[in-house]
Amino acid sequence: MGEAAENGPDSVRQCVRAIHEGSLRSEALVQNCLDRIDATEPEIGAWAHLDRESALEQARALDDIRRRGKPLGKLHGIPVGIKDIFDTVIYPTECGSPVYHGRQPDADCAVVEKLREAGAVILGKTVTTEFAYMHEASTRNPHHRQFSPGGSSSGSAAAVAAGHVPLAIGSQTNGSVIRPASYCGVYGFKPSRGILSRRGVFQTSPTLDQLGLFARNPDDAAFLCDVLGGYDANDDATYLAPRPGNLQGYLSEVPIEPNFIWIDLPYADRYSESCAAGCKEAIQELGGQIETIPAPRSFSVLIECHRVIYGYEMYRCLHDERVHHGDRVSDTFRASMKIAGTISADQYHEAMETREAAIRWFRQFFHDYDAILTPSATGEAPRFGEGTGDPVCCTIWTLCGLPCLSLPLMTGGTGLPVGIQLVGGETEDDRLFRTARWLLDFLRSGAGAQPLDSTGV
Repeated sequence: MGEAAENGPDSVRQCVRAIHEGSLRSEALVQNCLDRIDATEPEIGAWAHLDRESALEQARALDDIRRRGKPLGKLHGIPVGIKDIFDTVIYPTECGSPVYHGRQPDADCAVVEKLREAGAVILGKTVTTEFAYMHEASTRNPHHRQFSPGGSSSGSAAAVAAGHVPLAIGSQTNGSVIRPASYCGVYGFKPSRGILSRRGVFQTSPTLDQLGLFARNPDDAAFLCDVLGGYDANDDATYLAPRPGNLQGYLSEVPIEPNFIWIDLPYADRYSESCAAGCKEAIQELGGQIETIPAPRSFSVLIECHRVIYGYEMYRCLHDERVHHGDRVSDTFRASMKIAGTISADQYHEAMETREAAIRWFRQFFHDYDAILTPSATGEAPRFGEGTGDPVCCTIWTLCGLPCLSLPLMTGGTGLPVGIQLVGGETEDDRLFRTARWLLDFLRSGAGAQPLDSTGV
């Protein structure tokens, strides 16, 4: 990346080290990102708000802090993209809708506060689908402009894939981090529910809304999550207890070879032929390290359970948008809200009880297994104009608040990326990263030297 490439660092942690040592300036790193954006943004459309001079001013101020020998942050001088549902003081937050055109928050959200404390440069706001929901945004897939990057964190995934930024922040209420990470061929991580504070983030479902992030390297994803995590009294999903150390987990050796589990899920008939073939090959390569089991019958119910909770809560969270701004919302949103309005309180409470039972079940399940191996998406990205893709591969894990990591390990029949997803136990995010490291090392050596469905690891 410009001066970064000239001096050798190819990960965020290496760039931070170079900035701390003075061999790399943040201004040069940010300028390189802006140059990349200038080269490809007209075709990709990843950014909702971008102020080049503001970004460079932030970088210069951080370089000056280093020159004066002041304390340096863990992300000192690193540019980051922020999904446009996260409140930022220096940029508008419009949530992908004309309803919020020009909205200028008077305070940063919690994760942006964490980023600033760590010395990051808030490069700009990335495109989101309308209200972080289903209506397709204008962003294109960097691998092929005729395809979607997925949603709702469309711009964040595309910006990292295009090399505009090394890191970006997103959110997931169903599959809005893991699916676009899969389609764009980057690492996507959704931590356990409660690891990251949602204060100052546009809310659609208090039960299901969770935050996530995108990176080009798995250790950078782990590192960023460690920087952002923490308790927040204004978000009742967060908790007063130590967080898992994800980077330490990723860098650690496994005490014993991990046990993976493949579940024959009730929606497997939705997998594309190339996705199913790639996953089958991964299972074969893992051999005795992976067990295959049928899905419990209740798993079919969990898909419906998520739909009920999401619809019931979104209908209430977005009351003002649907009642007072009906002429400024999409047909997609109006149609969904019409259906959501038919969900009864009894249905909702029953779904919430089912969710709690599933969470308890998974707490026991992960005593025996290190990770579930499953596709990140049902296949390659859909063509642009045909929606943001099927989120079903993420639904159950999001419902239960489990940590999920998308690894860009497969390529589909048309040459676009498809991710393999690892799902871990609740608040065992560090164990999940340790398991992912083992899997990546395994697939890069021995039997795993062969590509998974025509992809290199």
